[in-house]
Amino acid sequence: MRGGGAATLDRIAWVELSSVTLPLAVPVSDAKVLTGRQRPMTEVAFLFAEIGTEDGHEGIGFGYSKRAGGPGQFAHAAEIAPALIGEDPSDIGRIWTKLAWAGASVGRGGLAVQAIAAIDIALWDLKARRAGLPLAKLLGAHRDSVRCYDTSGGFLHAPLEEVVDNAEAALASGIGGVKIKVGHPDHAEDLRRVTAVRERLGDAVPLMVDANQQWDRPAALRMGRALEEFGLTWIEEPLDAHDAEGHADLARALDTPIATGEMLTSVAEHCALIDARAADVLQPDAPRIGGITEFLRLAVLADHHRLRLAPHFAMEIHLHLAAAYPSEPWVEHFDWLDPLFDQRLEISGGRMHVPARPGLGITLSEQARAWTTRRTRAGARP
Repeated sequence: MRGGGAATLDRIAWVELSSVTLPLAVPVSDAKVLTGRQRPMTEVAFLFAEIGTEDGHEGIGFGYSKRAGGPGQFAHAAEIAPALIGEDPSDIGRIWTKLAWAGASVGRGGLAVQAIAAIDIALWDLKARRAGLPLAKLLGAHRDSVRCYDTSGGFLHAPLEEVVDNAEAALASGIGGVKIKVGHPDHAEDLRRVTAVRERLGDAVPLMVDANQQWDRPAALRMGRALEEFGLTWIEEPLDAHDAEGHADLARALDTPIATGEMLTSVAEHCALIDARAADVLQPDAPRIGGITEFLRLAVLADHHRLRLAPHFAMEIHLHLAAAYPSEPWVEHFDWLDPLFDQRLEISGGRMHVPARPGLGITLSEQARAWTTRRTRAGARP
C-alpha cells in the first residue's frame, strides 16, 4: 500500500541508470602520475540517473569516477533504485535518507553516497524543471553569473609553452582566471612553470596552482613561501586531503589562501576541515559528497564560517550551486564533458552565466548514448 497524504501530488514511476565511458583526447597527468601514485587518466566513467513521474515530469543527474569505481557506483545505484518507485519526487531529503539506509552496511561516504548523488541531482533537476526555473533560481540565486577559471589546459603532461598558450586562449575565450598543476618532483620546475605563466598573463589575472596532495608538510611550507611572490588566488591541495592539521598550519603561516576539499566524500569529512580552520577556500564536489542535498547542508556551514567557495569539476551542476552561495564564489571550467550534452554554457567577461533553461539545463547527447556501456531500469517507463 502506498503512503502519502493530500500533499502528495505526484509519484516516481521509473528510474533509468546508465554507465557512460567518456574517452579523453589525450592521456592526462598531474602530480600523482609523476610521483608514481597513479597512471595517466585516459577516460572518465559517468553514472547517469534519469527519473520520471506518473504525471510525466522528468529529471536527469550524474556522478562520475576517474580511473576506478565506475562499475561499483553503477552496481550500488542499481541495487537501491527500486526503493524510489512510488515515492513523491518532491520529498528529496527523505528520499536521500531512505537510500542511505538502503545501503547502510557500506557506509555514508565514498562510493555509497556517490551512487545516491546521481539520483539526488536528478530529483533536484526534476523539481526545477517542473517549476519552470533554472536550478539556481529554484534554490534562490544570489547572482546570475559566477567567476570562472580554467583547469583543463594546465596539466603536467603538457609542455610549458603549451600550458602558457592554453592559458592565453582561455582568457581570450572569456574565462576569468587560470589554474595550473604543480607538484613536480623537481620543485624548481614548478617555480619555472608558475613564473612563465605569471609573466605571460600579467599580475592582474587571477592565477591558482594545484599540487594534488603531493607535498609533505615541510615541502608544502617551503613551496608556499616561494610562491608568495606570485600573488596567487590560492594554493590547492598542498597536502594529503585528510591532513586537516597540516592544512591549518599552512593557512596560518602563509598569506596565500589555502584551498582544499575536492577529494572528500562526505559532509562529515568537510566538517573536520572547517573545525580545524584548515581551508580559506572550500572545494566540495556535489557528486562526490552525495549530491545537491548534501552540498546545500555543507554550503550553510561554509557560509557560517565565512569561507570562500570554489566547487570542484562538474560545472554543469556547480554553476547553479555557486550562484546560490551568499558570497562571491568561483566555478571550475573543464571542457572535457562537452561531448556528453547537447547544450553549452555561456562564458564571457570572466564569468559563467546561469542558463535560462529549466533545471540544470542539460540533455544527454546522442554521443553520450553511444558511449553507454550498461543500463538498467526500475519501474515502467512509458
